[in-house]
Amino acid sequence: MSRESLQWLNQNTLIGFTDQRGHAWHYRAGEQGGEPNHYPGPIPVRDVIRRLFGWQPVEGTVESAFITEDGVTRVTDTARKAIIRPDTGAILGVFKQGYQIHDYAQWLVDNVATLLDDDLAIGSAGLLRGGAVAWVQVEVPETCTTDEGVAFRPFLLAASSLDGSLKTTYRRGATVVVCDNTLSAALNESGAWQIKIKHSSNSLGRITRAREALGIVHRVADDFAAQVRALCRVEVTDRQWDRFLTELVPVPPEQGRSRTLAERRREALTALWRHDPRVSPWRGTAYGVVAAVNTYTHHEQSVRGAHRAERNMLRAVTGEFDQLDRETLSVLDRVLDGAFTR
Repeated sequence: MSRESLQWLNQNTLIGFTDQRGHAWHYRAGEQGGEPNHYPGPIPVRDVIRRLFGWQPVEGTVESAFITEDGVTRVTDTARKAIIRPDTGAILGVFKQGYQIHDYAQWLVDNVATLLDDDLAIGSAGLLRGGAVAWVQVEVPETCTTDEGVAFRPFLLAASSLDGSLKTTYRRGATVVVCDNTLSAALNESGAWQIKIKHSSNSLGRITRAREALGIVHRVADDFAAQVRALCRVEVTDRQWDRFLTELVPVPPEQGRSRTLAERRREALTALWRHDPRVSPWRGTAYGVVAAVNTYTHHEQSVRGAHRAERNMLRAVTGEFDQLDRETLSVLDRVLDGAFTR
């Protein structure tokens, strides 16, 4: 995991539709590198290409040297190749010869254009790990609001890597505006919310099936609104909330660091549940429970080895937040005696 500086994040991430969502929490006006990275409307495609993807990864040989009694010996591994970022000289990954580069401009911009409706536009884009990971997120221009007062922005996210950490992935989701959180738009779907494509010789052909597999982004609005409505109809009393915490964050009986950490986590979650405007308006419902755990993970949980913005984006790209929401509801389901599975 890289340790991207806030300056890096502000110069290598682009945030659109700030008139709708506000600035990203990691925004620093003095660290924009002379050119703002926040846009009041959609991010122009040309800016994504110019500012982020204006370089093309290249393949290089894998060589090594070692010292013997006869001197320095050099060897080349002809079965493997290195993927290099030429403008920085960074080696992003080493792979077998069958690995195919998915150039970001092609796979995250050009290919995404074949998945989009005409009124969708880029809402965010960026590089992580020195360019080893990248994403482009497209959104509808206007923020949607459910009858329960949850403002959100449906998206289609395209992401890929050059270090082997991520297959090229196209997935749907929703960003909740009040807390800038990524929530699952398909808690009850097994896999229709995303498609992953390996970096292999036949990978290009799969893009033609991605749109049909994912469905249009506009459908996310209906799916997410229905999900919020269903969760808001499930009552969760304060006593059930306490039982939920006991299941989610058990407190060890013995004194020590583990007990302290568990107690702090429970206190932070309860503060969100009772008082925080990102969660408390939906206190007393299953949606409030999901919002509390999701918001805690986005904004309160300790982060090691990376800045929070980087960790949150990686979790969104890999689908970890979707899994988090599912696990939250699984625990709550046990507390409510099968409210979601009956």
